[in-house]
This record gives sequence, structure tokens and C-alpha cells, in this order.
Amino acid sequence: MSHAAIALCLLDELVEGQARGFDPLHTGRDSLFALRHSGEVRVYRNSCPHLDVRLEYRKDRFLSADGSRIVCYAHGAQFLPDSGLCVYGPCLGERLSALRWHLDDGWLVLEAGQLAACER
Repeated sequence: MSHAAIALCLLDELVEGQARGFDPLHTGRDSLFALRHSGEVRVYRNSCPHLDVRLEYRKDRFLSADGSRIVCYAHGAQFLPDSGLCVYGPCLGERLSALRWHLDDGWLVLEAGQLAACER
């Protein structure tokens, strides 16, 4: 792994239909989250495009009860897990900011250059 990369977790630690938040900037709050949906892994910035607020209502609670949608608990906006597209709520048609990742020896790795997108 290069010095310009941040290992978030082992890929096997991401469970289908659940999301997990991460604090790679060590700010005391999760600035991004990862999820596995329909077998695919996605990583998004933890920010609603409506008012740039965090999405979860408590640690790792980014998804609806059935795991089918990402939910902004501040505004009720709902996003498709596979694309980040808002399909309900005040930011209809907007998208969550997706982050590129890759696998390195079983680890979900984020390029450090993308962390600037997670700062507020």
C-alpha cells in the first residue's frame, strides 16, 4: 500500500445491506461511509447535497430499515445505494459524492487525495 492511501477496513467487514462510517481525517466524526449493496461496494462522502449535513442519525445508521435506500435523517431525503441519486426529498435529482477506492490485499483502500472532498 502506498503512503498516499488510507485503508478503511477489510472488504469482508462490509455486510450486504449495511453501511459503515469512517473518520480517516481523525476529526471525531465520520466524514465518509461505505456500503455493500447487491454485491457491489460503494464509498460516499457523508454529506447530504441539500444542506451539507451528515446523513446518519447515529453511528453507522445510513440506510433505511430494509437496507434499500441511503437516508438523510435530517431531511428525509432518500438516495439509491448503487448510484447515490436522490429519488425522494428536497435534493431530488442530485447525487451523493462518490469516492474512488480499490482493493489492496483484501483491504478497502481510499486514495488520500480524495480526502480533501471530505473536509468541511
